[in-house]
Amino acid sequence: MRAGNDVSGWLDMADRLAAESGAILRQAAASRPEVEVKPDRSFVTALDARIEHRLRVLLADAYPGHGVLGEEQGGQDLDAEHVWVLDPIDGTAAFIAGMPVYGTLIALMQAGEPIIGIIDHPITGERWLGVKGRATLYNGAPCRTRSCDRLADAIMSASNPDFFDDEERPALDALRDATAWRIWGGACMSYGRIASGRIDVALDTRLKLWDIAPFRPIIEGAGGVITDWEGAPITQATGPRILVAGDPARHHEALIAVERARTG
Repeated sequence: MRAGNDVSGWLDMADRLAAESGAILRQAAASRPEVEVKPDRSFVTALDARIEHRLRVLLADAYPGHGVLGEEQGGQDLDAEHVWVLDPIDGTAAFIAGMPVYGTLIALMQAGEPIIGIIDHPITGERWLGVKGRATLYNGAPCRTRSCDRLADAIMSASNPDFFDDEERPALDALRDATAWRIWGGACMSYGRIASGRIDVALDTRLKLWDIAPFRPIIEGAGGVITDWEGAPITQATGPRILVAGDPARHHEALIAVERARTG
């Protein structure tokens, strides 16, 4: 990060955003939410919009010159040097079902690159914080990905196999066949678990920037690798496919497997 940046202030704001979202989510966790279905058949609740609105108000007051991109209210000033990216409830289907893998995702982009990322799970009391150039923190303590000698020994995750279309499914099948075990439906918690050395590889598609922006500083700060399916780093232009591995060698191996599966 460039000298003179207010990293301390940005971290305080990211912490406040996560705390505000977490308080709302904890209060709502025991109630059955009212659900709407978007045109793309994804779910949304009134709580998504309520959380995002609250976070936007805080950001507008503290950083009126920053841009904001959120899942529910879209983008504002996206050409700004600094853009906050918000996903009030990542894993809305899990939230509706009462499965506590959902959380809030918060990122700060600088010149199109994620420099701060938070995965916050208020129901389980877990938070991952990534800052470019620093070690990733899990509940305030450094965490690391784990080494994995062979892809055949790896635990793999994907948010939902139904997200993969006919063109993408060969890549999913290739990694499923190449790995030891699969975890489905972990939402953003799966990426935190990679940073903590509990899962080895993740493959996903149909993602927007708010689904993935926090993962880059978190995964890289823990020793892992995160790219799109072509091997390019995550930026403000990335989407909809990502590939993550805790062990850099396994990421390289998985990327080759994905490429071969897609090209035949």
